[in-house]
Amino acid sequence: MAVASAAFSSTQHEVLPMDPDETGNHKNLLIVFHTQGVKNERMAQAVFEGATDDSIGGVFVRMRRALDADAEDLLWADGVIFGTPENFGYMSGALKDFFDRTFYRCEGKTEGLPIAIFIGCGNDGTGALNAIRRITPGYRFREVAEPVIVRGELDEVGLDACRELGMTLAAGLEMGLF
Repeated sequence: MAVASAAFSSTQHEVLPMDPDETGNHKNLLIVFHTQGVKNERMAQAVFEGATDDSIGGVFVRMRRALDADAEDLLWADGVIFGTPENFGYMSGALKDFFDRTFYRCEGKTEGLPIAIFIGCGNDGTGALNAIRRITPGYRFREVAEPVIVRGELDEVGLDACRELGMTLAAGLEMGLF
């Protein structure tokens, strides 16, 4: 489905379907990510491209940097994709800050919310993944896709995996699988 409007800036992207369901029967996908470099920015953009693919309709997609996202964004969402670099064997401080700022406002309101994760790293990414997986059970999220972990340099294989992750979550929401 073609997109009616898109607002792009360095901190946020939002895309709405051209013909949203008149019944209001649409789903909302939130992408929350952090980056200080090019690699995770490109990964987040690829996730966004997959989620807004023309073959998917009825899904509103909102992408926010972790420091700009808030509890209202999380409560708006029917699904979330989290992205982070691995810093010193851990998720970025900005993504951890997002979790810290939203937890109590969202406590008890996100049970079963489908999530997915992407990580750009120089090592193996398991430290960041484990850190996220230690926090997300408190929200009672449900991880519905294998995480995408791009080790080393980002290439087309990694970008394609990110696009597929975005498309998978958006299509799953559209079809009511999640």
